[in-house]
Amino acid sequence: MKDFAAIDFETANCERSSVCSVGIVIVRNGEIVDTFYSLIQPAPNYYNYWCTQVHGLTAADTDDAPLFPEVWKQVEPLIEGLPLVAHNKAFDENCLKAVFRTYQMDYPDYEFHCTLLKSREVWPEGRHHLDIIAGRCGYNLENHHHALADAEACAAIALHIL
Repeated sequence: MKDFAAIDFETANCERSSVCSVGIVIVRNGEIVDTFYSLIQPAPNYYNYWCTQVHGLTAADTDDAPLFPEVWKQVEPLIEGLPLVAHNKAFDENCLKAVFRTYQMDYPDYEFHCTLLKSREVWPEGRHHLDIIAGRCGYNLENHHHALADAEACAAIALHIL
């Protein structure tokens, strides 16, 4: 796969609609040509302790952030016509569908591919966390659970194994 958009969401709480940041990496002809990152005011707008422990974001970070529909207006032209790739697509795809439902937006049935599932085929043994698989593909993920850093790691994995 040479043309795709790697995507990663972080959530504020256990609700899949509570996306509080998004990172996207656009790959064309096997090369990264663009990146996008934005904080998002989550819906519902509260943070639980465990999510904050994972990614470090709090309400103070997103109180003045745009709502998802505003952010997605910037994302749509970037990803138009591209399949989406995520490490654990079940999470990111469900987040995307949930936030579309929350804002009563028409979901365009994006094509999703999963680097987590593919990594389990390529390397059946061991753990398949994003940072571990990124390392196997030659990418050093230093800022794990930052949406853009995770999307960059996912793109590196996808270029290596998809």
